[in-house]
Amino acid sequence: MKDPIVIIGLGEMGGVFARGFLRSGYPVYPVTRETDCAALADELKTPELVLVAVAEKDLHPVLKDIPAAWRERIALLQNELLPGDWAQYGYVDPTVISVWFEKKKGQDVKVIIPSPAFGPNAELLASALASIDIPVTVLEDADQLLFELVRKNVYILTTNIAGLETGGTVGELWSQHRDLARAVASEVITLQEKLTGHSFDHEALINAMVDAFNGDTEHKCMGRSAPARLQRALELAAQYNVDVPVMRRIAG
Repeated sequence: MKDPIVIIGLGEMGGVFARGFLRSGYPVYPVTRETDCAALADELKTPELVLVAVAEKDLHPVLKDIPAAWRERIALLQNELLPGDWAQYGYVDPTVISVWFEKKKGQDVKVIIPSPAFGPNAELLASALASIDIPVTVLEDADQLLFELVRKNVYILTTNIAGLETGGTVGELWSQHRDLARAVASEVITLQEKLTGHSFDHEALINAMVDAFNGDTEHKCMGRSAPARLQRALELAAQYNVDVPVMRRIAG
């Protein structure tokens, strides 16, 4: 019997990973809001992996309260994720996957591009998702991971924020509103540089964003969370003294 895998958060995304782990022969223990994590950790001191699959807004409280026995085994998959999100709670080397597939209620998984993963259990995530036909690229180092996390953030924030003005799909955004997309992306990248303390090749990130556009040109630019993403970006820009005139105009 393989060591069990704990999944914290059994929404649509957690359910996809659970199916992959089960298909790969791992027992899966779900953690919901009603679960006593400390008691479960006393029973399962050495799980193979603890996948944190909660929404972005719930990530920080969960990371703060992860039982000590599990801390070296966590894996993260949230959007708008950066190393500072886990480093501030003392996590040194988590497994991280930048998810490039979507799963909506009542629909099967839709892959956009392969999902990059890095960390001690990246190969485990890759093999589990491969068992349900979801491709994963295992990265070579933390620098590649940082680029991929920023790439995902640039994609999400650019499409959501520009989409508040244009609506439509990512394909239409790039074909019909390219100047706006570039302007928003440039502001997003500058903000990401402040948040990470790293400089990035803006053109390389924009090209990587466009590669993801091409993976699903019919993907809608914005969902219900777009206004909140814009507001959060504006708050961070003010906090880090980043000039974002295009974002401010869209917000106005």
